[in-house]
Amino acid sequence: MEIHHANFVGSFVSVTQCPPPDKPEYAFIGRSNVGKSSIINMLTGRKALARVSNTPGKTQTLNHFLIDETWYIVDLPGYGYAKISKTQRKVWEQFIRNYLLRRENLQCVFHLIDSRIPPQKIDLEFADWMGEMHIPFVMVFTKIDDKKYNKGSNVDAYNRKMLESWNTLPEHFLTSSRKRTGRNEILSFIEDINKQFYS
Repeated sequence: MEIHHANFVGSFVSVTQCPPPDKPEYAFIGRSNVGKSSIINMLTGRKALARVSNTPGKTQTLNHFLIDETWYIVDLPGYGYAKISKTQRKVWEQFIRNYLLRRENLQCVFHLIDSRIPPQKIDLEFADWMGEMHIPFVMVFTKIDDKKYNKGSNVDAYNRKMLESWNTLPEHFLTSSRKRTGRNEILSFIEDINKQFYS
């Protein structure tokens, strides 16, 4: 699949504000600074569609992008170590969970994981929660071009840790925004789901 048009639709703070749920939608989420915006820009072929920042917690809304007039990418706020108050963090977590549970056209969540570091409790807990809530998701390991990637040892460690409580692991992708690694695989995955949605 090739993307020809990618347009920012708007930023929303609740599910009720989001565009009509008449097109397939894919949400991207992960710990702060995991590389969400970079992955979205890489997939769409746009250098600055989603804003890239070195400041954790930059994304604070549900940011919708319309792709080729037929499907949506949603950039969700990062969770974890953003420098915000505990009260504000709880507000973010609640509206993120409301979105994931109530957005009826949400087809899949792309759960971004930093491939350079060992399994993190917060990532594992979020994956477990999505599994318990029956929210379809895949794992996207980012930054595999970094010298700290260490030939996938952290990816293997993450899989082993999940298998302690999961019978079957979610599908996963290995990505590098800089080298565009994983782009074709993710877009093909989305294309297959879109065909099912519209059929």
